[in-house]
Amino acid sequence: MGEQAQKAGEFADGWLAGVRRVPSPNFDARPPGTAVELVVVHAISLPPDCFGGPGIEQLFTNCLDPAAHPYYAAIHALRVSAHFLIRRDGEVTQFVSVDERAWHAGASCWQGRERCNDFSVGIELEGCDSLPFEAVQYRRLADLIASLKAAYPIREVTGHEHIAPGRKTDPGPCFDWERLQALLAGRAPA
Repeated sequence: MGEQAQKAGEFADGWLAGVRRVPSPNFDARPPGTAVELVVVHAISLPPDCFGGPGIEQLFTNCLDPAAHPYYAAIHALRVSAHFLIRRDGEVTQFVSVDERAWHAGASCWQGRERCNDFSVGIELEGCDSLPFEAVQYRRLADLIASLKAAYPIREVTGHEHIAPGRKTDPGPCFDWERLQALLAGRAPA
């Protein structure tokens, strides 16, 4: 199906129709025969605890200027990405096709399976450990997960903190898992 004929919420070659695309070079092929079974929710803000700037997109596209902020000097050479980013205002950006392996989870383990990047989708929420997420972010996240579940054999949604305990804390203590579950089950108002 051609991209223009796609409906919002549908995937073509792993790219979701109706969202902004900013292709990242930080991806590779999933292992042959590996199904996408897990959604990993992350939180990111660049600079830390600041929202709305270009830092996240620059990090995921290897364009982060180490002189733009003191924190960037330590991270500008990282080669990381996520499949999706949901901004504070609800804008969704896709960086990597879901059919490819984004570099978001690092050293990780889910139900005894290591290397979660192999079989997961990484969704970054613009946020931090100390502030609540926006209502629109939960709605967009639930919609995105529903679209993913319709196209891929997703079995579970988890946080980066759950697959890399002791190493990662995101999406953090301010993320409301019950709210997300209620939205996914259709029990919460949009």
